[in-house]
Amino acid sequence: MDDQRVSPLPVAPAGLSRRAQRFIETEGIRLRRQDIRRYRDVWIEHGVPAAEIERATSFQDRWGGLVLPPAPFYEGGPRILNAGCPEEESAEGWSFRAGDCRVSMAYSFVIGPDGAFGIAADVWTPLHASTEGWVESLALAADARRWATTVTRITRKSVDALDLGEFEPVPEVVGVTDSWWRGKDSLIAVYRGEAVGLDAPQCLEAHIYGGLDEWGLQGG
Repeated sequence: MDDQRVSPLPVAPAGLSRRAQRFIETEGIRLRRQDIRRYRDVWIEHGVPAAEIERATSFQDRWGGLVLPPAPFYEGGPRILNAGCPEEESAEGWSFRAGDCRVSMAYSFVIGPDGAFGIAADVWTPLHASTEGWVESLALAADARRWATTVTRITRKSVDALDLGEFEPVPEVVGVTDSWWRGKDSLIAVYRGEAVGLDAPQCLEAHIYGGLDEWGLQGG
């Protein structure tokens, strides 16, 4: 079966922070990776460009079959990272699904034309500039929850009122619509994806992790 477990201890792909590597290797599970190369001829017959098939295949080779703990927003994120058949959206170009949702959702998780990780409903909304950024954000959230002495959830106008003047963006998450901010003893995660992608301002949300020491802020 394609989703048969083959290793409870996955090896993290190269190029991630030590925090994200540790997160994958201690909290992730690697299932048997689906071989999407077998669909190549069929996809080409249906008009999928070879370059887009290669892009999906590269994603599958790097991330396919990886199961990570639920994200703190987006109803947990993809259940298993797996590439789907590339599809052309007239306005944005070619994209492909990044994995099935854990629950019924109004959108799907997609890798966009430029490699960004995001959500697609009526419009395409990039969350992070890469899948690496999405995984880095999951690892950061896991560390922040573990080490913070306080966690505060705020929504709607309170998010826009946040004073981030003394904070700096966390570069490894390569945020686009979503972002992480690091202060002297706190981290702030801002989730704008649903608010933008669904035109639903009530979905705007931020999580503030307070009371962090150097380890909690940097994660190693």
